[in-house]
Amino acid sequence: MSLRVAAGIEIPDSELSLSFVRAGGPGGQNVNKVATAVQLVLTDGVKARLKALSGRRLTADGSILIIARNHRTQEHNRREAQERLSDLIRRALTAPKARKATQPTHAARERRLEHKTRLRRTKRLRARPALDD
Repeated sequence: MSLRVAAGIEIPDSELSLSFVRAGGPGGQNVNKVATAVQLVLTDGVKARLKALSGRRLTADGSILIIARNHRTQEHNRREAQERLSDLIRRALTAPKARKATQPTHAARERRLEHKTRLRRTKRLRARPALDD
């Protein structure tokens, strides 16, 4: 069963690796016995934008590691990890809006220069008076 991300985009199970580890949090004594936290690793085929979005989830070998341990069962944690990975990939699919270079307005330039003039005047007043001999 592959992970469906969006229309026409599916990640085959061969590119996903699931492992279960013990997790803290809710569960009482059960938390010490059952490995319910899920580590979902997306291995090959990671694109540049996905790498940029993944941030600290990106491992040294280029895989994306998602750890889900909010729920008490493996199934809920597995679904959460898969949903978080799908969300990350969906965000990577949308291209960022290109920045359009603009110029500051004439009034903005004037305000900046007026501000600089005020600061210069203030600093000049703080200076020690010159001794005229």
